Amino acid sequence: MSTASITYDDVVAWISLVAVRLREQKAYLTDLDSAIGDADHGINMDRGFQAVVAKLPTLPADDIGGLCKGVGMTLMSTVGGASGPLYGTLFRRFGASTAGKTEIGIADLLAALDSAIEGIRGLGKAEPGDKTMLDALIPARDALGAGIDGGLAPADALASTVAAAEQGMLATIPLVARKGRASYLGERSAGHQDPGATSSHLLLKAAADTWFQA
Repeated sequence: MSTASITYDDVVAWISLVAVRLREQKAYLTDLDSAIGDADHGINMDRGFQAVVAKLPTLPADDIGGLCKGVGMTLMSTVGGASGPLYGTLFRRFGASTAGKTEIGIADLLAALDSAIEGIRGLGKAEPGDKTMLDALIPARDALGAGIDGGLAPADALASTVAAAEQGMLATIPLVARKGRASYLGERSAGHQDPGATSSHLLLKAAADTWFQA
């Protein structure tokens, strides 16, 4: 692929890789969720992205925004629990930010990620430190912005984004959950890694493994 842009086909490749990775990590994500949730996060995410892969041939061609909106709608209709609306919102916001575009650059990616985060915050009313997917996504966005501002090459900026998401994911372990099913456990939610932050890191890691490669 071009080292300067993300094409429509690159986005399809990313979504397809996410589906593969979620299938590989289904049991792990479900185990994480069994400690503080409903023990179904991996199962639900795998089901949703398998449905997305089946739907890909019917989604708008050469329109990254239309593709991502279609992914979001599919996730909202096939992923159970809170993850469906949250990940559906992520992709729908990403789609709205990239509507009509056949390729995007690293600055477009930052704008789309920022829009997705604001959509998730509005839906779930969560803030950093609440032990949710935002604890991975917000540091990732901030690192991407810093990388762009610092003049990093796109591949390096995206690598720093993934590293920040991983740090944010791991930082959820000692937190006490304040939102979602895990919040019902109170102090007992501490000591467990948040499954939503984990799948969010997985999503970004798949992007880095797909985009801006030499």
